[in-house]
This record gives sequence, C-alpha cells and structure tokens, in this order.
Amino acid sequence: MVRFDDEDLSGATFRETDLRGIRMRGVRLSDADLDGQIDGLVVNGVEVLPLIEAELDRRHPERAVLRAHNPEQFRTGWAGLEHMWATTHERVERMPPGTVDISVDEEWSFADTLRHLVFATDTWLGWAIQDRRDAYHPIGLAFVPWRDQSPTVGIDLEAAPTWTETLEVRLGRVAMVRDFLATVEPDDLGRPCTPPPFAEGRDGEWRPTLRECLGVIMNEEWHHHRFAVRDLNIIDTS
Repeated sequence: MVRFDDEDLSGATFRETDLRGIRMRGVRLSDADLDGQIDGLVVNGVEVLPLIEAELDRRHPERAVLRAHNPEQFRTGWAGLEHMWATTHERVERMPPGTVDISVDEEWSFADTLRHLVFATDTWLGWAIQDRRDAYHPIGLAFVPWRDQSPTVGIDLEAAPTWTETLEVRLGRVAMVRDFLATVEPDDLGRPCTPPPFAEGRDGEWRPTLRECLGVIMNEEWHHHRFAVRDLNIIDTS
C-alpha cells in the first residue's frame, strides 16, 4: 500500500501497473488517457464502465462478437472482425513505406501486433482447442510475461520476418479461424479444452471451454485492432 499526499504526479506514465482498489480524493485529473482492463471505476459517484461500453458499442457494432454465445454469432462476428482488419490493412498500404514498423510510445508496431495475433491464434485455437503440440509458428510474438518461455513451444525470439512474411502468416491464421468456425456446432461450445502452456494463477484442474477460448481470440482481435488504429492515427498526424 502506497499513499501519496500533496504529490505532483502530473505527466506520469503507468505501464503494466496494478492499480486495483486505488482511492483518489481531492485530485485534479485533466487531459488523462486511461487504457487497460478497467471495471468498477467510479468518478464523482458515477460508475463509468457501462457508459464507456455503450459508447463503444455505438461506435463499433462489431463488438457484439465479444458477447457471442452461439456458433452463428461467432461466425457473423468473425466476418465483421475480418472486414474491420481488411479496412485497416488498406489504410496501412496507403501510408508511407515503413509505417508497419513504427512503434508509438514504446507500444508494438503494426507488424508486431499481427505477429502477436498469430501467437494468440496459435495459443487458443491451435494449442487449446485443437490440442496440437505443433501449434506455434516461429514468428509469433508473445506478450511480456510469456516471452522468455515461448521458445519452449517453438517460437524464435530472434525472428525478424519481413512485412510480406508476417502478413502471409497472419492471413493464414485468419483463414484458420474462419474455417474452424464453419465446423462448430452448438454442443461443441461447452467442450473442455487444453489449458494454454503458460497459464499462470489457475487451478491445476482448470480447463477452458471451447466458447471461452473463442472468446479470448475475439477479444484479442478487437482490442489489438483498437490499439493499432490509435497508433496509426498518431503516426498520421506526426
């Protein structure tokens, strides 16, 4: 527990920081930018998350897939996500050469984001749902807590694929999800799957359902697209 009294934290950056249960009283918060897993946030007596969720749904109808509970909703939602990404790919192709490799505020570049989505698909479809021990492509990019362990499943930490190579692998994974969803039946969604190889903080008996695994894939796709567009907007105006 840390307490700050009469401190000037203006301009501070908090990255990968646990802020659960924080209390702020008599603070001045202006021009702030919050991004992350935020729930139960109360500002001046009003819980903010439901308002944010409603606005995001209004702006992005494709977010409905995050609440999918039957195969048809997953299939329709995935088609929407594919269209969303295709539009952004077209935008990137119109931007100056090298844009895909630009990092904004130490975040992943556009190319890195696609490599991470390869990793996410390999984890939750290839490994968890399909129970394949050869699921991982060497160019996949794990998030930081799993990075050091990722070579144990065949990921190459020194991989430096070209943009063409990255895009080819990524589009292959997109098609893999589409093809799998075409085969899913309602009764399949409750089937227990294999836990990810680096799952932490879970009981040893935990086995995610197929629906939960698909839900993670959809979340990864939507949120990382949001991050990518945020950074492309900054690049466009710089």
